[in-house]
Amino acid sequence: QVQLVESGGGLVQPGGSLTLSCQGSGVPLDYYAVGWFRQAPGKARERLSCISLDGDASYADSANGRFTMFSDNLETTMSLQMNGLKPDDPAVYYCATLTRCGDAYDYWGQGTQVTVAS
Repeated sequence: QVQLVESGGGLVQPGGSLTLSCQGSGVPLDYYAVGWFRQAPGKARERLSCISLDGDASYADSANGRFTMFSDNLETTMSLQMNGLKPDDPAVYYCATLTRCGDAYDYWGQGTQVTVAS
């Protein structure tokens, strides 16, 4: 079973940057497609990005041009670099595994809180 632990969230000013990390255990993350999603209070889950088994990255419109996914050389950590954070970006951010990008999420962690405020 895959276990995922997200970290790196925190408070940042508008326009600032954060790098979130997703540490996987159980199996190497390159056995799966891996995605990031977020959920803010009272709002639906929002897909942000995904890296497929072929290594192709895709991004939602809200993330495109601002967020970048990358993994370490050992494929045990999948990170999300977030630049230009906006006041509507605050949420709990989760990483998750999927069979294919666009599929339902199979496993996800506890999430990490991102807050954007002056």
